[in-house]
Amino acid sequence: MSRWQPYISVATVVERAGRFLMVEEERGRSVTLFNQPAGHLEPGERIKEAALRELREETAWQVGITDYLGMYVYHTPDGLTFHSHGFFGMALAHLGNELDPAILAVHWLTLEELEALDREGRLRSPLVLRRVRDALASRFYPMDVIHER
Repeated sequence: MSRWQPYISVATVVERAGRFLMVEEERGRSVTLFNQPAGHLEPGERIKEAALRELREETAWQVGITDYLGMYVYHTPDGLTFHSHGFFGMALAHLGNELDPAILAVHWLTLEELEALDREGRLRSPLVLRRVRDALASRFYPMDVIHER
């Protein structure tokens, strides 16, 4: 893909009892990074299906996606652009499957813990905290704003 075309990705905020489902990833640095379960849209895949797949692969949780947080545009320091579709959902059941090899651990973290990780520069992008804050502020859109055929 050309660096001038946006990458399409999905991410899901999952909250349970004041804690948020997060994945810890190794990114070739001496420290690990934290992110919502997220990833790229695969060819022929619908956006919500991609979010559910990433949740299963990265966390081994079955999640009921209830709301759309919107599309977040992020320009990386190295010139890439991401159009990240944000979702909100509820944890339904732990599936017990093996995790994607890129995932070191799955955590349920409080907002305060996420803010501390942000201060340490350990969130994958500024969108991580933005999506959580939008979810806490109930900035939701109905799922039918996404039109896919």
